[in-house]
Amino acid sequence: MAVRATVSRFPMDTDAREASGLLWGVTVTPFAAADENNRAPSYGSGGDLLPRCENCWAYFNTYCELEQWSWSCSLCGNLNGLSSDAIERYSSPQSCAEMMSSFVDLELPTQESAEEAAMLACPVYVAAVDLSSSEEFLELTKSALLAALEALAPGSLFGLATFSHKLGLYDVQGPIPVVKNVFIPPDAEGTLPIELEDVMPLLQFLAPVDTCKDRIASALETLRPTTSWERTTAAGQGLDGVLIGGRGFGMAMEALCNYLASEYGNTFALARVFAFLSGPPDYGAGQLDTRRYGEQYASKGEDADRALLPEQTPFYKDLAAVAVQAGVCVDIFAVTNEYTDLASLKFLSIESGGSLFLYTSTEDSTLPQDMYRMLSRPYAFGCVLRLRTSTEFKPGNSYGHFFPDPQYENVQHVICCDSYATYAYDFVFENNIGFSRTKSDVPTIQIAFQYSVVVPPQELSNSGGVSTNRTKHSLQRRLRIRTLQFGVAQNIHELYDSCDPEVVLSLLVHKVILASLEEGVREGRILLQEWLVILTAQYNDAYKLIQYSNGSSLRSQIDVALSQCPQLQPLPRLIFALLRNPLLRFHEEGVHPDYRIYLQCLFSMLEPSSLHRAVYPVLTSYATPDKQAYPRHSLSRAALITSGSPIFFLDAFTILVVFYSSTADPTIPFPPPHDCLLRTTINKLKQDRCITPKLIFIRGGQDDASIFENFLIEEQDVDGSGLTSVMGFVSFLEDITQKVLDFVK
Repeated sequence: MAVRATVSRFPMDTDAREASGLLWGVTVTPFAAADENNRAPSYGSGGDLLPRCENCWAYFNTYCELEQWSWSCSLCGNLNGLSSDAIERYSSPQSCAEMMSSFVDLELPTQESAEEAAMLACPVYVAAVDLSSSEEFLELTKSALLAALEALAPGSLFGLATFSHKLGLYDVQGPIPVVKNVFIPPDAEGTLPIELEDVMPLLQFLAPVDTCKDRIASALETLRPTTSWERTTAAGQGLDGVLIGGRGFGMAMEALCNYLASEYGNTFALARVFAFLSGPPDYGAGQLDTRRYGEQYASKGEDADRALLPEQTPFYKDLAAVAVQAGVCVDIFAVTNEYTDLASLKFLSIESGGSLFLYTSTEDSTLPQDMYRMLSRPYAFGCVLRLRTSTEFKPGNSYGHFFPDPQYENVQHVICCDSYATYAYDFVFENNIGFSRTKSDVPTIQIAFQYSVVVPPQELSNSGGVSTNRTKHSLQRRLRIRTLQFGVAQNIHELYDSCDPEVVLSLLVHKVILASLEEGVREGRILLQEWLVILTAQYNDAYKLIQYSNGSSLRSQIDVALSQCPQLQPLPRLIFALLRNPLLRFHEEGVHPDYRIYLQCLFSMLEPSSLHRAVYPVLTSYATPDKQAYPRHSLSRAALITSGSPIFFLDAFTILVVFYSSTADPTIPFPPPHDCLLRTTINKLKQDRCITPKLIFIRGGQDDASIFENFLIEEQDVDGSGLTSVMGFVSFLEDITQKVLDFVK
């Protein structure tokens, strides 16, 4: 569990926080194998025996004062009695994890018998494939599912479904794959004429991967796009003979969630549905009107940046609640370059703990690699996340892909959580008093993360060393707890010096996404610039840099680069880069609304260092493929020219670019050899990433270098006129300087 705070020394009180202009909060990556310093938790058992505070329900931890018969809570100070079992447990502190470390991972007893636990531990995967698509789309989907079959753990159950104007269920357990179809009613209020359980019993549909892998592969080979004739006949003609459509995605997903719900808690503890979509749902329940995008829509004179971000129907948000209840996590893979209204569809994936992927082309899509990567890494499911704080402050807002508990505040449910999934919280003071100036009260936070994992079987060997029995997978419930204490900044300089700009960026991204969704992209941009103006003004005031002459401040004295505080220096660049990012660029600049939604979903789950790369890429130079020249450059042409290096490597998180300058020695091998330092670096980056980045090699002067040059944002105008200006970042700082002057007046 990695936890990072915007400031490692907390503000003294509300006045100190407001005077600094900084954000105050944390990011949490609960299922990360280690903490932010790469330390693993102390593992143990008896999670149900861990004492809890009678006042605030916090868990006992190493920061609590332990007496012979009682303990004082490190969060609220309450004195709690110890049971006789706990007294005995803590009489030998070396034997229990919670006495050894403030970061523990404890096993919880399960209610199920060994047989039931083994049954529930069967991971269930269902692929729902869009047949209202092209041959190319289906070929890509087949490749992705074949990769998925290789990654699935033994003992997994797999089901194959298709959708168009009908929903097809495959039985792959016999010698020949058999598909049974149910027609989807075309009207938006329609329901399926028959329950899927009556079409095919669920356990006939879900096939064991161990024994049926070849048959599943054979079934995939039979997938064909529905013909236009089939669709026309089924859908009927709309007004003026226009085809209504034939992609009944909404009805198909609703039916599959209800189908799987019948066995939730009996056959499985988690089911994952992979939905492969080649365009907008345009048929049956959950159909979307895509006419709101394009000329017809723009002619209404509405703000496209505002209107294309909210959902147009609550259907998919409501369906997400059904999925959560059914223990179903939905991953959406949209492979399309047409408007699909991901703004409406996204809730189904993000609220059920799934991911939303967008690929604009089948040709260079990384879908098979992403499928394999996603299924190969460990994940937790049925998770409950809770953050508690000491009494002086409390969580304000929480951000991330979760389902908020309808009853309890600050409790989030996460259906499926991998080691990359990150959540954020900001803090507010409970009152005007803040933290005391004595050392006795230390700001403390505690994060509790309860989750389930599937534990693989152990080989049981007989005395001859030959494996005679293979036990089944088992389900394990665990409780992971991290308690952290922070210092208090005695003045504003200490606060600034303890700032972590990457975490500040994370919270800012969450806030501007929220502002964009509620009030439009323009408002998101204004909020971001205003925040930087206030921070710059407060910083200059704290360092007493603004000099007043004849009643007006001297412009030249304003330190807009925040140069006296190394911890704050990256922030103006990060804000500039974020304003240049498609996340916040205007619709008329050619940013596709679906791509914007995809970025919102991606950015709001990334841990701070990854988000930093996605917003402001890392540019490194190499003297040769085996020798690094400079570890970091600013994103400008000037940096390229002055460095004199022949090779540049740019890591923009989703894209990796290796650029050979046009003046590079022709004897340097292109592309870099597979055994060189640069390639080793690239391979490690790809391995550690939650999605598969595209790798591009460009030879300056010979290949089209526009992909690389577009990342050199510091010489581009932040207003997004698209015209390259030599004064991009510089003019941005001048603009902020002017706004600071207006603000302080």
